[in-house]
Amino acid sequence: MAKIAPTNKNILVVAGDPSGDLHAASLIKALRAKDPELSVTAMGGVRMQEVSNRFLYNLVSVGAVGFAEPFKHFLLWFKLIKLLRRYMEEKRPACVIAVDFYGFNHQVLGLAAHRKIPAFYYISPQVWASRAGRAAKIAKLTREIFVIFPFEADLYKKVKGNATFVGHPLLDLMPEPQARQFPSEDGVLKIGILPGSRKSEISRHLPLFVKAFYRIKEQHPKARAYLFAVPEFPDENIVPALEAVEKYWSKDIEIVREKDYKERARLDFAFTCSGTATLENGLLGVPMAVAYRMSKFTYQIAKRVVKTPYISLVNILLKKPAVKELIQENATVDNLAQEAFAYINNPPRMQAARKELIGLRAMLGDRGAAERAANRILSYLS
Repeated sequence: MAKIAPTNKNILVVAGDPSGDLHAASLIKALRAKDPELSVTAMGGVRMQEVSNRFLYNLVSVGAVGFAEPFKHFLLWFKLIKLLRRYMEEKRPACVIAVDFYGFNHQVLGLAAHRKIPAFYYISPQVWASRAGRAAKIAKLTREIFVIFPFEADLYKKVKGNATFVGHPLLDLMPEPQARQFPSEDGVLKIGILPGSRKSEISRHLPLFVKAFYRIKEQHPKARAYLFAVPEFPDENIVPALEAVEKYWSKDIEIVREKDYKERARLDFAFTCSGTATLENGLLGVPMAVAYRMSKFTYQIAKRVVKTPYISLVNILLKKPAVKELIQENATVDNLAQEAFAYINNPPRMQAARKELIGLRAMLGDRGAAERAANRILSYLS
């Protein structure tokens, strides 16, 4: 293993979306626990800001995703890349760690490579889902790639990348699944609403999910909904969207922000935007309907570049339609409610689904992903 001779104990970590921010923060904590002398400079979100020595910018709050969004933020991204270039030249960090978010981070890796600063990728982008050519670019720009799905390591090795499967970091955050009775003795149905972590996703999915919940409430008056929100979006950014759908929403819908997933684990069913939330629900054993709406422009491009038959990580891992996926015009209130009733009104199916989803845990390695990645990175720097 090639060693690095750092001139300082400063490292740079960059992430650009809420899930990347979450897992980058865990990695930073693992690195600092093993080497308290490390000084971490970060660009990411609020979780990384809490555990870093120096924070450059809240990139997560920008929420640029898809094919068109990054162009809207071109000037900002240009300024941030310029900021990182100046930082690398002045501070010469011992290494750079990119976390997911390929559109921005491949430029960061290029800056590091040009200045001969070693770089690592923690949670590599899902190149297996679209644009597989990115794997070779990542392999060329990194010392080591830490992947979180077992099949990803072979993909990078085919393009001469140094990839290591470290397990999925969600396993360290998820509570152990508990046996649950359905229906519950009090008859209260707990319905999750997870519209996404970006403004565009929330605006497209929240009205659908709320209306679908009220369809459930028509048949099950005791039903309550729990809207799971990320720290980047305070209540004042969510409440107007809720009020536009249902004037008296506060009686039946509770906004939840949590770090331990305990409230999520108590759900009976969830309406979920495609993304990391689908895997989180799966590991907790929460049956769900997965929906995703995007702009027509983005959808037309996505149809041409996405290579997987499914959009939810649950179905991708299980290699079958274990949860219903409703995309674009199929993402309707009627379809969402119909799928919910297929579980709610069929307790044996509900229990069978829970068992199958919890089985995903066995496919994702062991706990300790961040710690294993931290050990590998520090072994280069020692």
